[in-house]
Amino acid sequence: MCGIVAAVAQRDVAPLLIAGLKALEYRGYDSAGLAVLDGGVIRRVRAKGKVREMEALYLADPIPGGTGIAHTRWATHGVPSEANAHPHIVGRVAIVHNGIIENYARLRAEISSRGHVFTSETDTEVIAALIDARLHDGISLREAVQAVVRELEGAYAIAVISRDEPGRVVGARRGAPLLVGLGIGENFLASDAQALIQVTPRIIYLEEDDVVEITRESVHIFAIDGTLVQRAVHESELSADAVERGQYRHYMQKEIFEQPRAVADTLEARIHAHGVLPNVFGVGGDEVLATVRGLHIVACGTSYHAGLVAKYWIESHARLPVSVEVASEYRYRDVVVPPDTLFVAISQSGETADTLAALREARRRGYRGTLAVCNVPESSLVREADLKLMTRAGPEIGVASTKAFTTQLTALALLTLRLAGLNGIDADRYAALCAELMHLPRAIDDALALEPAIAELAARFVPRQHALFLGRGVHYPVALEGALKLKEISYIHAEAYPAGELKHGPLALVDESMPVVAVAPSGPLLEKLKSNLQEVRARGGELFVFADTRAGMDETPGTGALIRVDAGGDFIAPAVFTIPLQLLAYHVAVLRGTDVDQPRNLAKSVTVE
Repeated sequence: MCGIVAAVAQRDVAPLLIAGLKALEYRGYDSAGLAVLDGGVIRRVRAKGKVREMEALYLADPIPGGTGIAHTRWATHGVPSEANAHPHIVGRVAIVHNGIIENYARLRAEISSRGHVFTSETDTEVIAALIDARLHDGISLREAVQAVVRELEGAYAIAVISRDEPGRVVGARRGAPLLVGLGIGENFLASDAQALIQVTPRIIYLEEDDVVEITRESVHIFAIDGTLVQRAVHESELSADAVERGQYRHYMQKEIFEQPRAVADTLEARIHAHGVLPNVFGVGGDEVLATVRGLHIVACGTSYHAGLVAKYWIESHARLPVSVEVASEYRYRDVVVPPDTLFVAISQSGETADTLAALREARRRGYRGTLAVCNVPESSLVREADLKLMTRAGPEIGVASTKAFTTQLTALALLTLRLAGLNGIDADRYAALCAELMHLPRAIDDALALEPAIAELAARFVPRQHALFLGRGVHYPVALEGALKLKEISYIHAEAYPAGELKHGPLALVDESMPVVAVAPSGPLLEKLKSNLQEVRARGGELFVFADTRAGMDETPGTGALIRVDAGGDFIAPAVFTIPLQLLAYHVAVLRGTDVDQPRNLAKSVTVE
């Protein structure tokens, strides 16, 4: 959440900062601002709303200067407003900050007692005031930052400039991402590599408690105790095309249609007709997996739903017990860890605060090993896990996750098959499952052809305020994900239930104004599901059924629509049925006129607790 960009260059940096913020706006869009050193003066422009609002103010009165910082905010402390927008200026320093300072109230009281009058409600202004106070002791900006971060509790990534040290930016991180971009005669800081793809592919990922000082010609990184450290330089594989919308109306639509390619990339060089290839989870991965007797899966949001699907898969095919838990709950309870249990953390960004904290807690709890399923190779989650499997989804800009989910399912299917192979699954069944998984990109491509029919169907949801989603077995998590997508971007209240739970409460909500969306794959639970749907019809509910072409479902009175989906097989069906539910949410949101890519109150990467 929130985005940081900073630059030191021989040219005016404000246009670079604004371009970087636009690339990061999916991380926060309550307000935006920048500050540039113009001579010996810090000049600032801030605005409530999106980056374009701040950019308009800048264009009306451009600010020259080669040193600057910028920020796009997702509000935590204080409402979205110009006063609470970053950068914050106190005395001779300006600062931008991602994260939450947990001891800010005590620090704020101490600073107020010394006569400082706060102009915002944020925890960030506390950091600025502390740094400015340290500078009065005659130390450098870098030394002041190092001294102050030792006082902070919580998570932060910061970038700071001082009017007394033009041509210099100091940054620091703990629990929130921050990286360095290396240019020629110019250097940068950012919270995500996507902010820098227009200026440099050369990236240094800072580690926990690093403090960095950049000038036009140098980058120096220090541990929290002040000793110089070296960090590896990486060549980013991101391209400008990867973060452009191209022919699509929204990033979400583009990312929905990128799923066949993303899934194929996730499978590439990892599976063939005879099975999952060795050590796709890292060196020594197979040795760890061979000894695993159970799994704990931890994730948040959409990633949690992927974990729920994996529970059904692994228990069915590998015959190992699996528990799945929301990361924010896991980290605060006394978890029992049976011997030889594998801890699996799932995250698109690899910086999700609760998931990352859960991984760190797991490392202290005696698991057989830890595995990260993630989309960002240099993320904290990947660096800190014992084993890892990258999802290869590429950049995902839309806040509502689409291709991240299906590639997570793909990665978890690979894990399922590897565990099944190590635990004695029948050879013919194993080969059939592998063949089915390799067919998944084609099956998703076929499901995308349903878009015109689903776009037409979406109009019937536009006036509705509530919706129910139903699924059974492994498709209950698919229903959960479908409901989440609809509520995230259309603002229609949507909930999902196992279809068998209808009569235990949710049926009370069903009437002619309540659309009920059902996922109806073929299989042993189909007849049970049909009975549940009859319960809806009997109460006057309008049914929208997504049925496997093999399911033998027919339209009957009370069925609002029947969309036939070629699931491609029982194993991959959860990933395939996800596609029409994504398309439904997308087109309902478009027709309702909401901000599809940047829904209200949400941000892409949740790096605060």
